[in-house]
Amino acid sequence: MRKIFWILAACLFLTACQETLEQRCAREAKEYTEKNCPAPIAKDVTIDSMSFDVATHTLTYSYTLSGVIDDSAVIRRNNPTDQMLLQLRNATATKPYKDAGYTFRYIYYSKKNKGTKLFEATFLDKDYQ
Repeated sequence: MRKIFWILAACLFLTACQETLEQRCAREAKEYTEKNCPAPIAKDVTIDSMSFDVATHTLTYSYTLSGVIDDSAVIRRNNPTDQMLLQLRNATATKPYKDAGYTFRYIYYSKKNKGTKLFEATFLDKDYQ
């Protein structure tokens, strides 16, 4: 009887210590932002932050654009939505979140007109599956 108690107690302890996928995503987004942001990721593109909204299961990436691409007309002309969706579909780092049906949101801001949103794209699981 005593052995069973300790086995059950150990099982409860181990399951209580595990993170949910939501907790993991929120933690990883926060840690990435704290350790790496802001950081240049391409010419004239800087990632400012990653965040996760537990209520909506939305992972948000915020960027700042500068140089030639810091122009909403240039962005509209090049329509990056299809390329962004292709990259999301091929991204292996986000596989657990895609498997869970999370929403991915990308927001691009202007460097020259601080605070001005140049482009936003949101992808639901039906878009990338």
